[in-house]
Amino acid sequence: MTVPPVRQLSGTGPQLDAMSRPSSAGGGGLGAGKAGGGKHGGAGGASVAAAAAGVSSVAGSGSAPPSSTVSMPATGLAGQSSELTALFECPVCFDYVLPPILQCQAGHLVCNQCRQKLSCCPTCRGPLTPSIRNLAMEKVASTLPFPCKYSSAGCPLSLHHSEKPDHEEVCEFRPYTCPCPGATCKWHGSLEAVMPHLMHAHKSITTLQGEDIVFLATDINLPGAVDWVMMQSCFSHHFMLVLEKQEKYEGHQQFFAVVLLIGTRKQAENFAYRLELNGNRRRLTWEATPRSIHDGVAAAIMNSDCLVFDTSIAHLFADNGNLGINVTISMC
Repeated sequence: MTVPPVRQLSGTGPQLDAMSRPSSAGGGGLGAGKAGGGKHGGAGGASVAAAAAGVSSVAGSGSAPPSSTVSMPATGLAGQSSELTALFECPVCFDYVLPPILQCQAGHLVCNQCRQKLSCCPTCRGPLTPSIRNLAMEKVASTLPFPCKYSSAGCPLSLHHSEKPDHEEVCEFRPYTCPCPGATCKWHGSLEAVMPHLMHAHKSITTLQGEDIVFLATDINLPGAVDWVMMQSCFSHHFMLVLEKQEKYEGHQQFFAVVLLIGTRKQAENFAYRLELNGNRRRLTWEATPRSIHDGVAAAIMNSDCLVFDTSIAHLFADNGNLGINVTISMC
């Protein structure tokens, strides 16, 4: 197949053009060619590259504390609370033992998650069965603020034990996973390490500079689930552009296009993006706030919070099996 050359599309500002190729048919992998028709990554693999510039540091102090977040005064009570919460540390994972609290026959505690994996008490080697409920420790736990499990990463919050799990699911300080859709990469780390990871481990995705570019996905008629991915760098941030073809509903193939910020949810609120398909005197536009990579592509597709169109619409705008999407990033 002859790859079409780089094209300069008309628009309101300077536009760049990049080509993105799928990695394989039906593999659900991703791939991207070099601007102007370079080669894509191997089948089924996650092949991503990133811009040379690093990610700006995380702004703010993370998620806003909920209304019932416990705030301890700077007195001896704070130190006393810290001493008490230390009594709830699990001897296996060093997280906190939270209600319902079970003990071994000798009175030693272990968190419920670790308890399910153990055959004996890690402290005295005694039996863990029958389960003995420690109601007194549960009452004490209900009076204490427990630090977020990501406090060592910078989260300043202490919460009631009933709110701690929900907060940690969305905590801005929890490790980031590799943002590549359809990838098998199991990497996770800090926000500052995301771009270096992409540059080192995933080297084939096109990265373009500028707030107004054109993303050209090639071979959109390939069967099965396919991803097209590229990076866009502007306003001192990096954005991941994803076009994914899949059957969200059986027998009905659809395309989903979304922009993710390599950053926090709070940072994402400072930007807006517009995706636009143009051709044959037709125009299809989607405008939204980019999602943080903490949320991921799957959540956007699940909620249809992205540009959604079926294969017949794609063919109206495609040119010889290649689909160009104008992408514009702006600051709010």
